[in-house]
Amino acid sequence: MAALRGVIWDMDGVLVDTGEFHFQSWMDTLPNYEVSFSREIFNNTFGMNNEGILKLLMGEDFNPQVITEISERKEGNFRRAIRGKVKTLPGVLSLLNSIKGANIPQAIGSSGPQENIDAIVMELGLNSYFQALISAAQMPSKPDPTVFSTAAQSIRAPAAHCVVIEDAIAGVEAAHRAKMKCVAVTTTNPAEALKQADVIVDSLDEITVDKLIALLDESTNI
Repeated sequence: MAALRGVIWDMDGVLVDTGEFHFQSWMDTLPNYEVSFSREIFNNTFGMNNEGILKLLMGEDFNPQVITEISERKEGNFRRAIRGKVKTLPGVLSLLNSIKGANIPQAIGSSGPQENIDAIVMELGLNSYFQALISAAQMPSKPDPTVFSTAAQSIRAPAAHCVVIEDAIAGVEAAHRAKMKCVAVTTTNPAEALKQADVIVDSLDEITVDKLIALLDESTNI
């Protein structure tokens, strides 16, 4: 059995329930640029970084300077909205503590801007749990595996010894492209949509550090 050398967490929808904050921030921002948006579009693009989302929305009207402007405005709205309101999802603190207690390094690998990651980690006092906070905002968007590969390198963990915790379809694919195991939690997508994950749970209350360790043995069912 391979030793578990690293756990990489997605942030939005995994550590914290920020979906509505993101949705409303897009809705508050995009009308100013005459870009159409909807709940369906939001659900289908959740987990991608802003550049990836906006390229899909704007098509041939894609302009790097406008993309940057929209992204900065949207994320400013988001950070203002979460102040004093964001909370960890069920099971998160217990799992963070048990992984830390087992001396297994942890990292965040999120599509969100670095400022968002830093703001949420600070807001919730989670600094002591993570050895690396990696943003994919300036990387290829998930399902590209770069953010997870970078996170693993940052905590000096071989990909084959890492488990990713995700909630997005693109994130599950990114984890597998990075040659990592993946636990998917159904906070933003139904189990059927996440069927490519190695393990699917409705809440992280269902996962323990022992189950993460066992997951690296492909013959183990949890």
